Amino acid sequence: MEKVNRYDNRLGILGWAFKGRWGFERYLYILHRLTGLGILLYFLMHIFVTSFRAMNIYLWAPDNFFHHPLFRFGEYLVFLAFAFHAFNGLRLIFVELGFAVGKPIEPVYPYKTSLTKQRPLFIVMMVFAAILAILGSYEFVISLGKMVGGGQ
Repeated sequence: MEKVNRYDNRLGILGWAFKGRWGFERYLYILHRLTGLGILLYFLMHIFVTSFRAMNIYLWAPDNFFHHPLFRFGEYLVFLAFAFHAFNGLRLIFVELGFAVGKPIEPVYPYKTSLTKQRPLFIVMMVFAAILAILGSYEFVISLGKMVGGGQ
């Protein structure tokens, strides 16, 4: 029997970052995956910490671990990840449903790409994400000021 040469298609996590075209969209793809995993990790940690309440352990009480400024900064990073992930996800939905790139055309040289329509859409969505991040930073700055200043 003749041996069949096969390519290893099991790239795993390294396939996210090190295989394929290294354009702007590849970085968006990697960042979208990483923010999604970060949000999932935060969700699992939230469920774990909240389950301590059944044992009368309140980790979020004043002067506990979760009131440390470093943890508050981590919460703000999760909020930034959410803002990016949500608006980039909306961009992807618009692209996949065809609202952002138009109808498909016959590929005739010189080939037209959808990048001229996708990148402006990305910029618009990231402006919305930045507005959300700025609005969300208000609560972070106020709580950090109370911690540093010692006020309630």
